[in-house]
Amino acid sequence: MCGIVGYTGPREAYPIVIKGLKRLEYRGYDSTGVALHNGKLNVYKKKGKVAELEDSIVGTNLHSHIGIGHTRWATHGEPSDRNAHPHQSASGQLAMIHNGIIENYNQLKQELINKGYSFRSDTDTEVLLNFIEEIKKNNECSLEEAVRVALKRVTGAYVILLMDESDPETIIAARKGSPLVIGVGKGEHFLGSDASPMLEYTKEVVYVNDYELAIVRPDELILKNLGNEKITPYVQKLDIELAAIEKGGYEHFMLKEIYEQPQTVYDCLRGRLDAAAGTITMSGIQQYAEQIINANRIVMVACGTSWHAGLVAEYIFEELCRINVEVEYASEFRYRNPVINKGDVIIAISQSGETADTLVAIENAKNNGAIILGVVNVVGSSIARMSHAGAYTHAGPEIGVASTKAFTAQLAVLTMIALKIGYIKGTIPQDRYLRLLKELEEVPEKVAWTLKHADNIKALAEKYKEARDFLYLGRGYNFPVALEGALKLKEISYIHAEGYPAAEMKHGPIALVDENLPVVFVATRDSYHEKVVSNMQEIKARKGKVISVISEGDETSAALSEDVMVVPEADEILAPMLSVIPLQLLAYYIGLARGCDVDKPRNLAKSVTVE
Repeated sequence: MCGIVGYTGPREAYPIVIKGLKRLEYRGYDSTGVALHNGKLNVYKKKGKVAELEDSIVGTNLHSHIGIGHTRWATHGEPSDRNAHPHQSASGQLAMIHNGIIENYNQLKQELINKGYSFRSDTDTEVLLNFIEEIKKNNECSLEEAVRVALKRVTGAYVILLMDESDPETIIAARKGSPLVIGVGKGEHFLGSDASPMLEYTKEVVYVNDYELAIVRPDELILKNLGNEKITPYVQKLDIELAAIEKGGYEHFMLKEIYEQPQTVYDCLRGRLDAAAGTITMSGIQQYAEQIINANRIVMVACGTSWHAGLVAEYIFEELCRINVEVEYASEFRYRNPVINKGDVIIAISQSGETADTLVAIENAKNNGAIILGVVNVVGSSIARMSHAGAYTHAGPEIGVASTKAFTAQLAVLTMIALKIGYIKGTIPQDRYLRLLKELEEVPEKVAWTLKHADNIKALAEKYKEARDFLYLGRGYNFPVALEGALKLKEISYIHAEGYPAAEMKHGPIALVDENLPVVFVATRDSYHEKVVSNMQEIKARKGKVISVISEGDETSAALSEDVMVVPEADEILAPMLSVIPLQLLAYYIGLARGCDVDKPRNLAKSVTVE
């Protein structure tokens, strides 16, 4: 969850590290800090965001050609100056930053206390750092060797970066379960949780694998496994432009990413969907088409917004492919000892491709003989590499913590997979298949129409910004959209919101309805529409405030609603990619009206790489 940055080379390190931390701040913003080497090891850290650290060290001599930096999402120990990273070892000779959780830190801490160590923070990181130093001192070995020995004792997840006062050019890094990218420049190297801190300096990167250790110097990158065997680094070329991680004139990344969705869905479909020819080209899916068709079941494994995308896909796959589908929270699936049979198909859905629970879930399923398909956004990510096959969403970098464009891109990919498998299997009539291809090709244009006709949503946000609770209701394909709308509102505005199947409101939630409760219906015209209209009347009879997402020209729903948000007509299978857009904007504008930091909601981080 935390963001890490490192640099060693001829440039001034501080500006590179601090700029990199700003780009990674979406991963955590409880506290931040840097370590630099200027004749000796200097550590500067501060509770709060990167800007607060910058302000606190104005006028300080920050000259250094090596540095590491960290922006924190707190796990062990509350956000504070003393718990901020980097941490220094007891002797002050080592500095370290860490992303992850050391599960057996208490055992290690007690061993160190018995040897006379004391601790200045509440973190597991400081324990690991002193454990490394103790091994280095006792074994009279190099820092590299001490790290290798220490990590063989460690249980948990980590990416660590270390600096040694006696070696002003070298950064030692290691990874297990959390992401690490190393940028390769001319006589310099960059390190980061993702590629964003190094984009303007190099496009050549190495993705470090689990249980690998890197010795990084300006003119040298050595990769080894924990058995001390050298590994040849595999250098990849980044296909991301710097503009993709800038705001581009928008006030917030979240708003930019909402408005990017016509392009991101188009990019997702491009080169794959050809409605005129009646084809979908997805080589990874084609390779495993027979196994998918013959699978007893498909299990979709995901967290958060990606889980909601999986719920929509469950309806789509069962409708078009006639295959049993289950959708699982990865955090529960990994611990439940589920029954996995050889030939089961697991679809892992993740924006970052690094979600810790999803990674462990698919690793366990893979070991039991399941076929793993990844639907991820980040090329080279852990889930992508662990999967047998899959498809990238091509949504581009998503910086806003609350996911928006990743959701619609995931739906586009999952819909194409279902159409392709259903067509091969023969469970979709030819005329419907061709019509859905044509309509899917039109989705980017319809998303653009939705955004163009969303002018009233800002006014709605002002009207409802003081509400204490919201209820979101939908049926069929739009039920998961109701869940997603409620999640967005909770994330961004801190208003309590719940999503339900509209028919289920009579089984409890209707007790909450009064004149103060806004009830948002996802009510596009589909096979459930008459039933949803009846549910609207039930809410209206109890004086609830009905807000509806409706299809263009739907006068019946409009007449029952106090306020409406309009989307174009679409087949019910594709409607979620449209009906979610107004709900994203509603959450954004309500959060803004309440003075919330919509790009960095409290307590949240973008990529959940810890349990």
